[in-house]
Amino acid sequence: MKRSLGVCYYPEHWPEDIWPEDARRMKAAGLTWVRIGEFAWSRLEPEPGQCAFGWLDRAIETLGKAGLRVVLGTPTATPPRWMIDQFPDMLAVDAQGHPRKFGSRRHYCFSHRGYLEACRKIVTELATRYGRHPHVAAWQTDNEYGCHDTVLSYSDAARTAFRDWLAQKYQSAEALNRAWGNVFWSMDYRSLDEIDLPNLTVTEPNPAHVMDFRRFASDQVVAFNRAQVDILRRHTHAPIAHNYMGRITEFDHFKLGADLDISSWDSYPIGFLSDRLEASAEHKAAYLRQGDPDFQAFHHDLYRAVGRGRWWVMEQQPGPVNWAPFNPSPLPGMVRLWTWEAFAHGAEAVCYFRWRQAPFGQEQMHAGLLRPDSAPAPGLAEAAQVAQEAAQMPEAGCCAGDVAVIFDYESAWAWETQPQGADFNYFRLVFAWYRALRSLGLNIDILPPDTQDLSRWKLVLAPGLATVSPALMTAISDCPGTVLLGPRTNSKTVDFAIPEGLPPGLPGLDARIARVESLPPGVNVPLEGGGAFVHWAEEIEGTAPVLLGRCDGSAALVGDDRCAYLGGWPDDATLRTILQTLCAQREIEVFDLPEGVRKRDASGLRFWFNHRAQPVQWNGFEIPAAGVFWHGLD
Repeated sequence: MKRSLGVCYYPEHWPEDIWPEDARRMKAAGLTWVRIGEFAWSRLEPEPGQCAFGWLDRAIETLGKAGLRVVLGTPTATPPRWMIDQFPDMLAVDAQGHPRKFGSRRHYCFSHRGYLEACRKIVTELATRYGRHPHVAAWQTDNEYGCHDTVLSYSDAARTAFRDWLAQKYQSAEALNRAWGNVFWSMDYRSLDEIDLPNLTVTEPNPAHVMDFRRFASDQVVAFNRAQVDILRRHTHAPIAHNYMGRITEFDHFKLGADLDISSWDSYPIGFLSDRLEASAEHKAAYLRQGDPDFQAFHHDLYRAVGRGRWWVMEQQPGPVNWAPFNPSPLPGMVRLWTWEAFAHGAEAVCYFRWRQAPFGQEQMHAGLLRPDSAPAPGLAEAAQVAQEAAQMPEAGCCAGDVAVIFDYESAWAWETQPQGADFNYFRLVFAWYRALRSLGLNIDILPPDTQDLSRWKLVLAPGLATVSPALMTAISDCPGTVLLGPRTNSKTVDFAIPEGLPPGLPGLDARIARVESLPPGVNVPLEGGGAFVHWAEEIEGTAPVLLGRCDGSAALVGDDRCAYLGGWPDDATLRTILQTLCAQREIEVFDLPEGVRKRDASGLRFWFNHRAQPVQWNGFEIPAAGVFWHGLD
């Protein structure tokens, strides 16, 4: 599939007489896709049961006549005000017991059956009307599941649904009591109807209770999305997508993505640098107008895995955003760099958010490709440049990874439930390993935790997997390459207990974690030859060969060239050295990249990205500041 560009557009925000000129300008800029409709429920159904599709008919026809292809969104992220009158208890409830009020978006509980039925009705109306429309070439379900902390709801509807979920899983209170270890603190239940939601307890609730609630909540999101997909499948052959977000782990994206054709995500590099990334003040200052060099790439690779190879960027930042603590403008060239970076990781399409900056509402400070007065914003010229360049390029796709990293949403929930250290975070841990690989110029594949075949990769990394399934354990044993597992791997059973034989319990590796400690900022555990463990360190017992020691004489890294275990969280430089050594042992080519420069191979091309604010001379060529350079692979 050829690489293509698109934009998010809200025809209901603008006078109808400017739609044709907007469509003409989109086409002239080289755009192909236009996403519409995902927030328009109040205009599609202004009164209960009274649909008004005329304006949407005309909008789709206007865009289609201009040669544009429509991505039509289901509007279920923004139920209209009258919906609250029908279902006053449909609102999600936060952990403190407060309802999430109307007046913004995502104000619904995934467990409310009445609201789910209302969603089925509006999706059915849209699907029957537009499912075979020649200009509607793709669909998007809802918008940004998980945004604004909306997966976990502590409503009455959620309590009822959770009890049903537990009944299906455990069948009896006795089985649940055994699994949860409810003998502790006299927490035994006589009936599943006695079980409440794990909030507002005096101190922390039972972690097994919390983990099941997290699994339940994720399953509710998956079921809510599936209800829409099932309807769409009956009426359209167009691909169906959902737009995920950056660093959102509240639900299992792999399970939800299994029902979709395309995985997409919303990429806001500068906003994420300020809002969602642990980094030094110096790092954030250096990349203030560019975004972190690895954060977007991580999600490109993650959502490529979630989409089983098919993925888009549904929203790409084109200028300053409105929602981060600070919102600087991108450097000239960054919109182009971000777009090409997505294409280099295999994106089929990159869509910019949004066409015209809104002069009203919550997002009026969010830049678009046009200013509010319809004059071009800086991002428009860069998008047009990419469109011209992409037209001359090979089809979208990326090369297979040199190495693989396993990512597991349940592990994120586990370490949020029982972090044991205030700064221990699963995403942060995995991202540190990913970033170290990227700094070595490696192509990376991200894998789900149920992967059963690791034979394609010479090096596989799996830091922090709370529980290793039997299937994955077999895959690790059969892997012909090197598997490196990291701190806390396999340290919990599926019922959130410490395994009887002590972790990590890896086949052929005589190693046991006798004790762990979390380390506050400024404290570390020195390693032989330099470097240190930070955040987390483990004491390893057993006869497994020691590959790296601690200065206190105990083991830090044990194993062999097939399977190794790292009993701590190394500082960045130490982690990079460990991975470089493993790559050398497996004859994986690495690069000593300059700060801020990254590489990705795709479709017979090698791309070099310079995220720095200064040009870089390296390896016989110059990469401009905030720029991208590519050449053919021999």
